[in-house]
Amino acid sequence: MTSIASTLKNGLMLMVLWGLSDTVLAAALDMRAGVTDMSQRIQWLHHLSLWICVVMGVLVFGAMFYSMYAHRRSKNPVPADFHESLSVEIAWTLIPVLILIGMAIPATTTLIEIEDNSDADLTILITASQWKWHYQYLEADIGYYSNMSTPSEQIQNLEPKGEHYLLEVDNPLVLPTNKKVRFLTASNDVIHSWWVPDFAVKQDAIPGFINEAWARIPVPGIYRGQCTELCGKDHAYMPVVVEVRPEAEFDKWIEDQRIARELASGQAVADRAKTWTMAELMEIGERVFMEHCATCHESDGSGQGSTYPALAGGDIPTGPIAAHIERVMFGKSDTEMQSWAPQLSDLEIASVITYERNAWGNATADVIQPRTIYAAR
Repeated sequence: MTSIASTLKNGLMLMVLWGLSDTVLAAALDMRAGVTDMSQRIQWLHHLSLWICVVMGVLVFGAMFYSMYAHRRSKNPVPADFHESLSVEIAWTLIPVLILIGMAIPATTTLIEIEDNSDADLTILITASQWKWHYQYLEADIGYYSNMSTPSEQIQNLEPKGEHYLLEVDNPLVLPTNKKVRFLTASNDVIHSWWVPDFAVKQDAIPGFINEAWARIPVPGIYRGQCTELCGKDHAYMPVVVEVRPEAEFDKWIEDQRIARELASGQAVADRAKTWTMAELMEIGERVFMEHCATCHESDGSGQGSTYPALAGGDIPTGPIAAHIERVMFGKSDTEMQSWAPQLSDLEIASVITYERNAWGNATADVIQPRTIYAAR
């Protein structure tokens, strides 16, 4: 009777665990299924391993507790006298080996496929830097930066948090459905990690190395992730947003990007030909500063210690113009001051330098024109 009761108890426990597997609790605690075939296979492997562990745990602890109860000293004052059994020894060695082989075969097959980056339809070079991503479509020769777009007012608790607080960007990575996309990850400074859980893709971006991963996304939509490597003080402000579009829409988007690049090139020529006023440059410069510089140097130019020096009254914004242009365009080695020349246009760099030299009481009256930045390149 005791054996029957123990079996019923174990069976009931298994039924409860199985029932919980499809509940809201499981949705909150379980691995995300994702949208790609690979992510769902990884979740299936996780469930397989989990249930094998559960069953083995129930059997082992059930046998242990049953033995402790059924063969307690008060019931069996004279212990049994028996020797080891070769059959039992073989069984409890062979069964775990067979279980491990059964788990290893699907896991190894999945790992081999995860590492198969061949025959890709599209290749994206993902280059990380503090604290943004650069996406380069190698076949289309199109590239752009992706920065977090959560307003600073929300971060400073001056406004209510948005639905996608710290998980929204100005330029998401756009991908097509049903195409094998190969990701090449690298870094310009420290180690970062590009992670989108719905794709089951998490790849480190390491300076001097290129790592690979791939995904085939069948469902269009917006997918969000983050940098998962502690990469500096603004590590939390480095989200990943991927917009997956149907193939026809993606092809149109690529063509639109080519047209926009040509128009931007023509606009840059027009910007260099124009002589801009102080007011025009200050307005543009303030926007550029708030989007790209205020996180480190503060919106009032007060800075944050020696790591992020103050710009209000600082040596660079009030010193020689050439030194200021060089610092903004080419950065400073061994610091988090990066090169903005490849990231901003001539007009944006001229505007932000003009702004820094005339905001917060600096009042140098210097006006930097886009043609000056073009010549400095």
